Amino acid sequence: MTDSQRSAGGSAAVSRPSSAPPAGPPAMDPSQVIRSKQYLIALVLAAILGIPISGAAYGFLALVDAIQESVFDDLPQQLFTGGVPAWWPVPWLALCGVLTGLTIRHLPGNCGHSPAFGFKTGGGPPVDRDLPGIILAAMTTLSLGAVLGPEAPLIAIGGGLAALTVHLVRKDAPPMAVTIMAAAGSFAAISTLLGSPVLGAFLIMEAAGVGGATLSLVALPGLLASGVGALVFVGLDNWTGLGSFSLSLTSVPPAVDPTVATMAWALAMGAAGALLGWVIRWIGLSLRPVVHVNRVLVTAALGLLIGLTAMAYQLISDRSFTQVLFSGQTALPELVEHASDYSVGVLILLAACKTLAYGLSLSAFRGGPVFPAMFIGAVIGIAASGLPGMSLAPAIGMGIGAMCAAMLRLPMTSTLLATLLLGADGVTVTPQVVVAVAVAFVITNLLPAPGKKAAAPAGPTP
Repeated sequence: MTDSQRSAGGSAAVSRPSSAPPAGPPAMDPSQVIRSKQYLIALVLAAILGIPISGAAYGFLALVDAIQESVFDDLPQQLFTGGVPAWWPVPWLALCGVLTGLTIRHLPGNCGHSPAFGFKTGGGPPVDRDLPGIILAAMTTLSLGAVLGPEAPLIAIGGGLAALTVHLVRKDAPPMAVTIMAAAGSFAAISTLLGSPVLGAFLIMEAAGVGGATLSLVALPGLLASGVGALVFVGLDNWTGLGSFSLSLTSVPPAVDPTVATMAWALAMGAAGALLGWVIRWIGLSLRPVVHVNRVLVTAALGLLIGLTAMAYQLISDRSFTQVLFSGQTALPELVEHASDYSVGVLILLAACKTLAYGLSLSAFRGGPVFPAMFIGAVIGIAASGLPGMSLAPAIGMGIGAMCAAMLRLPMTSTLLATLLLGADGVTVTPQVVVAVAVAFVITNLLPAPGKKAAAPAGPTP
């Protein structure tokens, strides 16, 4: 072959479009995007959207709280003079199953992610036709006693409302703009739910796996909307007096410096949290195929079982069935404040009943997994606080951190949830919490996946 032939052959090879890899999109420069006019407009819109979305979230939480109080407090007190009977939650939980099952079966979409597959974000905000189902399924679940929290529905509602607003203003809005505004809406919706706007934002970011340039672009509008949302929550609380709906402890146990004994117990607490979390997820995932056989009937039966579990707890312990029901957000501060009033036997019974009710709720209802995990972790911590070398504050922190790591599989968020809840004393117990979270996270990932046959499908979660 001559030099000219080689040259011609080389030129031909280079000129073939099929042999060259497709050119990818140009690299995004975050600093350039942040300086752009469009991004500054996005910041302003995020702050504006934070006002109505946080107001809607506040109204949702206030309505849930009002229904809970009417059904489980005001109504039985009007009907019964000798206290609320233990059987009272049973028919309401059955009704909860019927209404939630009908909503999921007949309204468009899946009414949100199934909580049996853990805390999920991403995949795009819900479309407008899916929002009514998400709201109604979460409302019936949370109001009538199922053991799930409001954080996941609020994130979906906030993101969906923000995306809907963007599409109404500009139908051809670029996907990145919709993503940024939807994230800002989700931030605003849970701005004070976990006690801090930063913690809520951190939960969403870690769950979505957002990092790099995208983190820089999404975080700032989200944090701005979250800050505005927090102000709206505080203002509505002062104006209406309905409550702040923010997780906080009214009484924090005194912290003690870490010791060799507490660090050793952190290993055990982490392992216990991982194993208990596996059991809870196994219950939820194993029952999902049965739920799909007859959504309404099976969900009603599961609600009935949850009500019977709460009734059994009250009959055995002579304490209110409400400790077993609901997310645990309202009951947690009272539990910690009166920790010394509980015997180890009652605490073990409470943990067992809450675990069963939590697993049953995961299988068929709609809500978030955060608050029940925190409540069960606190119960375990209080029960373990009497062990040699243990004290109350680190035990609670380790229990909450381990259970959240097992159920959420978000180690950074789990650590922050446990330490920030304890306030200033949370800094002291951080080393033990970190060890418990790390152990729980590692063991959770080493254990075989529970309910493997019911693993999440590639498409939308049914």
